[in-house]
Amino acid sequence: MSIGVLALQGDFEKHANQVISLGAAVRLVKLPDDLNSIDALILPGGESTTMSILMDKHHLRQPLKDFARNHPLYGTCAGMILLANSIQDNQSGVAPLQLMDIDVLRNGYGRQLFSFEEEITAELAGTTEKLRGTFIRAPRIVRCGKDVTVLARYQNDPVLVRQGMLLAGSFHNELGSEATVLRYFLDDFFGDNR
Repeated sequence: MSIGVLALQGDFEKHANQVISLGAAVRLVKLPDDLNSIDALILPGGESTTMSILMDKHHLRQPLKDFARNHPLYGTCAGMILLANSIQDNQSGVAPLQLMDIDVLRNGYGRQLFSFEEEITAELAGTTEKLRGTFIRAPRIVRCGKDVTVLARYQNDPVLVRQGMLLAGSFHNELGSEATVLRYFLDDFFGDNR
């Protein structure tokens, strides 16, 4: 199994290291051809405005949409913003991929100064998991469509959601030593084919 990590900007190296630690191969995705040899893709945290601009500069927008029709995607923080249907407080004009039926508020938990860590309880594949969530200029989900399943909440807000083969989290789970969310992504989306 080969997991791609969008490597235009942001925290892609942490995700890549986490993928390797779980025994999967990793490929950094910078161009459309990089999508040809991977089984799933992670959209990392970072600066969603820059990532949106670079997606267009590298002609990745439509190939990413096409890839998502048949492959799992996992978006973290800025990656969640890019997966969303619409973005509130979108002053910099980020163009989301509109793949997941959620609306998000950029910096919904405050700016960099208000970054925090919190223990999150998640329901993953029928198991209750405690995991550490790091919120850095994190997006807040303000609407979920009917086909979106909430896997975890923080102060009653959805912070980890799934829709079909799409997974999105407001928080970073790749910064510490645990890999709970990525392990769920690989195990539940691929099962024995992992």
